Amino acid sequence: MATPPPYPRAHGLLDGKVTLVTAAAGAGIGYAAARRCAEEGATVVVSDRHERRLGEAAEALAELTGVKPLAVPCDVTSETEVQALFEAVEQAHGRLDVVVNNAGLGGTARLVDMTDEQWDVVLDVTLTGTMRCTRAALRRMVPQGSGVIVNNSSVIGWRAQEGQAHYAAAKAGVMALTRCAAVEAAPHGIRVNAVAPSLAMHPFLAKVTSDELLAELTAREAFGRSAEPWEVANVIVFLASEYSTYMTGEVISVSSRHP
Repeated sequence: MATPPPYPRAHGLLDGKVTLVTAAAGAGIGYAAARRCAEEGATVVVSDRHERRLGEAAEALAELTGVKPLAVPCDVTSETEVQALFEAVEQAHGRLDVVVNNAGLGGTARLVDMTDEQWDVVLDVTLTGTMRCTRAALRRMVPQGSGVIVNNSSVIGWRAQEGQAHYAAAKAGVMALTRCAAVEAAPHGIRVNAVAPSLAMHPFLAKVTSDELLAELTAREAFGRSAEPWEVANVIVFLASEYSTYMTGEVISVSSRHP
């Protein structure tokens, strides 16, 4: 199995950019994105529905970067909490330059056995939650005439997988939302793009996924290994930076598994 490359050096790609990352607690893509953005000079705000883990993430970022980020608990299924989150960013920093919409929820259920509740909760967090945060971001970025939104989708939005109808539908929806939002936002100087990871390994994923399935998914990857969360975060940083100023409405596959 191939080994991951060395962790990247910072290059100041996001110097001074006020950057909000949702679902940033834990050890997955959200935390990795918050860390990489902070390392690239961004003023980071982190959010998550799990208040204790969010506080731990903020402390860990402070130890790594020397700056403790503003941490605002938020459940993206609540419009009231989403509005409070964006208002807190405005009050603390006066502007908002980048939003990374990372919140999502998976699950496994065959369609014939799936309940409405199982379907609804995945769609509400993963798709509608992304819409709520994208809408809130645009309402603030349009008046300032600038901004970047990066959504976290998945290759499963392109491909079929048994037991994943709700999650695949939600992630395909995030792709469509990204493209439509990009068209509306472009006249205001705002870019909206998405990443579509395949398999990014972190402790929670390892905990909820069987060894057999992980081995099967890993075998499908061109590099013969899962991505490190920071490798996905690197692409998020690129899309948030001035190196991608002519890209909008794009969904970037962070794997070899684009159809």
